[in-house]
Amino acid sequence: MGSTRSEVADGLRPVRVWDWPTRLFHWGLALCVVGAVVSAKVGGNAMEWHFRLGLAVLALLVFRLIWGVVGGRWSRFASFLHAPGTLLRYVRGQAGPQDLLDVGHSPTGALSVFALLGLLALQVSTGLVADDEIASTGPLIRFVESTTSLAATSWHKSWGQWLLLGLVLLHVAAIAVYQLVYGRDLVTPMLVGDKPLPPDVPASADHAGRWVLALIALSLGVALALWVQAQGG
Repeated sequence: MGSTRSEVADGLRPVRVWDWPTRLFHWGLALCVVGAVVSAKVGGNAMEWHFRLGLAVLALLVFRLIWGVVGGRWSRFASFLHAPGTLLRYVRGQAGPQDLLDVGHSPTGALSVFALLGLLALQVSTGLVADDEIASTGPLIRFVESTTSLAATSWHKSWGQWLLLGLVLLHVAAIAVYQLVYGRDLVTPMLVGDKPLPPDVPASADHAGRWVLALIALSLGVALALWVQAQGG
């Protein structure tokens, strides 16, 4: 990704923030969630795809959990898990450039990320033990009591789905606000990996050795998803 003249004049250079595995996770998860929502609304035979996409989301979440510990610098949870005081300073506009709070996920953006990941994990978990009392049951339903399954089904089909849709819309709206109001493009860096930043900002490692590590992490997620699928017989 080349630098524009204005960026060079400002002393900015392309710095790798989002490594390839993080970007593939992000867009893969977005596609799976959209597909899962659409297939659930269509119903009927499309529910087979709903379950498959749910298992894909499970595999991706496992990958992200691992990658949040061993991934690129700005993909690690430690880089955007901020103390309440830091969040407050950021909201008040008291954080300085040296704090590097806008390199990866900002403190407010981090709240959205953690909320989405947590709600997706809950939505997948409830789906695995759900029972629509028509033709579909989750593959792990035999491991829970009927009352637990009914409660999980109720959450999955009501509050869970609407909260998830609300968070997704809020996430998209925040991206639009950052672009239109603050002039900050959050989409392009998640596509190309780089952001125009001061050259002394540390970059995320993004090379073949890291990709192999990411593949191992994803393989663990896929293995868990396949095991879960096998439980459904």
